[in-house]
Amino acid sequence: MSDDEDEEPAVSLGEHTPVEGAPLARITSRLSWPTEKSEIDRLEGDSVIRTPDGPRELASILEEVEETYFERHQEFETHVREVIGTGPIPTADE
Repeated sequence: MSDDEDEEPAVSLGEHTPVEGAPLARITSRLSWPTEKSEIDRLEGDSVIRTPDGPRELASILEEVEETYFERHQEFETHVREVIGTGPIPTADE
């Protein structure tokens, strides 16, 4: 072991700020592909995901997605991001 392991981190990590909802990738990783929108809604519709406008239930987002079948998780995530947008996710303090 070197002495460097006892030193402070090179980058300040800041304070832990809670963020409501789960990352979209976490929800996506729990599903099998290909799959139908109705199956995603059945399995994960009540899950709350992080969006730039704050946490939203996946079921309400799926209502705005026109596609009904997804070959790959990337395709699903693209359609969801078209609905929720991209950008910084607000923390609970904002």
